[in-house]
Amino acid sequence: MHDAAAPARDEATQPVPVLSVVIPIYNEQEALPLTVARLRPILDGMGVSYEVVGIDDGSTDATPVIMQKIRQEWPELRIVRFARNSGHQAALTAGIHRALGDYVVSIDADLQDPPEKITEMYALAREKDLDIVYGVRGDRGTDTFFKRRTAGAYYWLMRKLVGKNMPNQAGDFRLLSRAAVDALKSLPEHQPVYRLLVPWLGFSSGEVVYVREERVAGSTHYPLSKMVRLALDSITNFSAGPLRLATYLGLMSFLICFGLGIYTTVQYALGATVPGWASLFIGMVFLGGVQLVCVGLLGEYIGRIYSAVQARPAYFVGYDSADGDVPARGERIPEHAA
Repeated sequence: MHDAAAPARDEATQPVPVLSVVIPIYNEQEALPLTVARLRPILDGMGVSYEVVGIDDGSTDATPVIMQKIRQEWPELRIVRFARNSGHQAALTAGIHRALGDYVVSIDADLQDPPEKITEMYALAREKDLDIVYGVRGDRGTDTFFKRRTAGAYYWLMRKLVGKNMPNQAGDFRLLSRAAVDALKSLPEHQPVYRLLVPWLGFSSGEVVYVREERVAGSTHYPLSKMVRLALDSITNFSAGPLRLATYLGLMSFLICFGLGIYTTVQYALGATVPGWASLFIGMVFLGGVQLVCVGLLGEYIGRIYSAVQARPAYFVGYDSADGDVPARGERIPEHAA
């Protein structure tokens, strides 16, 4: 597992498709057949050559077997299998980096994002010569109240970091041109969060609005803990704002302590120093809390620096059906692709 880059493709024998559809897949044995049954007629009816790059993110159920069976009847399906579970963003990275199409669409395997919109995305990109077409969730009525509120807070915060280029309620369902894909591949991101990176490119973009549906089968792979992790990665990977927040907290605590110092001096002059235990207690608790917050923020950034210095690959590819029937040697992805 030490190849430095993705295996080179012989374009003389392997024609480049117009469209690539990247699908991160993890333990989707129930949803996968339903997704394929709905997706394939749409792609077949578009009238363009295509490939479907299914990234098996180290599934532990029957997903790998089902994918092989589907590929026997659907040669356009290309299977890329990780040696271990590496996460949704790593699967997206592998799919984007290995996709061959002039346009690359990423979509999840749970059918919450309707594959019918792929046709509309492609038509809009061709008609207006766009590099990016976002799938924007116009209605999240199928989500819980808590999920809608937390998602709204996440997108509000991300728009503050990235700017107005980031469309509201746009997840990982999007279309990218080859120029946008090449730009993403050139970025030295160790832990990419594409919801922020893609708008940051500033390429010409459009939107396709859709109604978010319920999961077709199985249970969500994005519980609250992963949502919090995504938000934390988004903030710390894309902005130094939290470090500035630590500075502001330090200045605020200094001003409060300065005020308490003046108050203590006045009380001492008035001969009433004993009653000051409450202000002393509040000051100590406040300072302790600020210090812990600042140390935690610094720790998050230091941890990312440590991870970048280690330069460990974000994922290992154990098999790519485009390399033939024999499982490929593992692939080590360099830091800039991790």
